[in-house]
Amino acid sequence: MIYLVTGGSGSGKSAYAESLLSGFENIRSRYYIATMQVYGEEGKKRVERHRRLRAGKGFITSEQTVQIEQALKKFKDSDKMSYAALVECVSNLTANEMFDENGQRSEDEVVRRVVSGLKVLSQSVRELVIVTNNVFDDGITYDESTMAYIRALARINIELAAWADEVTEVVAGCPVMWKK
Repeated sequence: MIYLVTGGSGSGKSAYAESLLSGFENIRSRYYIATMQVYGEEGKKRVERHRRLRAGKGFITSEQTVQIEQALKKFKDSDKMSYAALVECVSNLTANEMFDENGQRSEDEVVRRVVSGLKVLSQSVRELVIVTNNVFDDGITYDESTMAYIRALARINIELAAWADEVTEVVAGCPVMWKK
C-alpha cells in the first residue's frame, strides 16, 4: 500500500509517518529514506536532530537526495516485499532534482523524475509511506525559479494523491484522512 502524508512545516506529519512505519505488522525491515541535502551548520544540526529522534525505533536509514528509485539497491535483501519504507520528504527530493550545480531542470522533467522514481521504489516494498509538504498557502509570489519549484511540487503532490491508497493531512498534530 501507498500512504501519502502531507502538512505544513512543524505540523507533526513526520511523527505521524514514523508511527505508520512502526505500526506495520509482519515487516522484516523498516527503511527510512532521507532526502535532505545537507548545507552548512544549520543543515547538519537539523539532520543530527532527526537522527536522535529516530534512534531506537529500528529504522534502517538510507540517505538518497536524488534518484529515489536507487534508495534500496544498496541493501542486498532477498524478499523486499516483506519490507516497508518511509520517504522523508518529497519537497526536499523535488528541490534536489530541480536545482543542481548544472542549473535548473524543467518542471516537466522534475515531475517525471520524482513520480516515476517513487513508483519504481513502491514496487520494491510492501508498504510505502511518502511525506510531502504543503508550501502553497502563504499567498506570496516568489521569483520564477521558486514558483517553478512550487508548481512542480504541486503537480507531484496531485499525482501522488491520485495514486496513493491513503492520503492524510496532519494539522497541528491531528491527522485528517482525506482518502482511504
